[in-house]
Amino acid sequence: MRYRALIVGLMAVVLGLLTACSQSDIASGSNPRELLTYEQIRGTGLANKCPLLSETSRGSVAIDPNKSYVIKELCMEPTSFFVKEEPVNKRQEPEFVGAKMLTRKTSSLDQIQGDLKVNSDGSLTFEEKDGLDFQAITVLLPGGEQVPFLFTVKNLVAQTQPNLTSINTSTDFEGTFKVPSYRGATFLDPKGRGVASGYDNAIALPSQADKEELRRANVKSVEGGSGKISLNVAKVDSESGEIAGTFVSEQPSDTDLGAGEPLEVKVRGLFYARVEPVS
Repeated sequence: MRYRALIVGLMAVVLGLLTACSQSDIASGSNPRELLTYEQIRGTGLANKCPLLSETSRGSVAIDPNKSYVIKELCMEPTSFFVKEEPVNKRQEPEFVGAKMLTRKTSSLDQIQGDLKVNSDGSLTFEEKDGLDFQAITVLLPGGEQVPFLFTVKNLVAQTQPNLTSINTSTDFEGTFKVPSYRGATFLDPKGRGVASGYDNAIALPSQADKEELRRANVKSVEGGSGKISLNVAKVDSESGEIAGTFVSEQPSDTDLGAGEPLEVKVRGLFYARVEPVS
């Protein structure tokens, strides 16, 4: 019994040293996920982090107009969310208010890739082709309202300014993308109504199913919308072709399969990618 407290104390010291060493390793590397095993990453939230470039990365990636390029491993990590709300005073314009994310640590888009084309005017066009390009996220407004939306860059087509000979810290990509429906066609609402399955209307009100005020709730739709995004390059590694910076995205929220009006959501965050010539 007299040695139990001593053993517990020694174990606490050893665990503290191991934790400190692992944290110092993470701080010294550009990508903490490459330094840890799956068991060390699981449940920590590190898998949701995008790789980082050092603050001194101020180079450029030369672009040859006679070559083709691709962007690989595009990662987008949201850091803040805003939702446009109607003001109480009708004389004021609607404005974005800050929102708190309720979704757990699964908000980043990752491993996105696509073609990077050199246009005749010297501009670059990125076309998204594949990757983990959507995440279902729910945010909480200050008034208590929860706003679900599908954070995505599906079918993104983004273009830079013209007359570029390289990708540098002055390069900006701006474009539009497709926003699919937050829920699928087989999803059923609390009254059992859906697009491809379920009831056609609320069975408690069969005589009022054709009323205009109930039409949007009864007739479900999975039509999506569109969004716009701006990616601003702030760091470039000339040797590896890595680029990083910030992004601002605006897109519609969920409409509950067409039953409600979408809200405008703004997402800000960090991005990382790698530019490579096509061999």
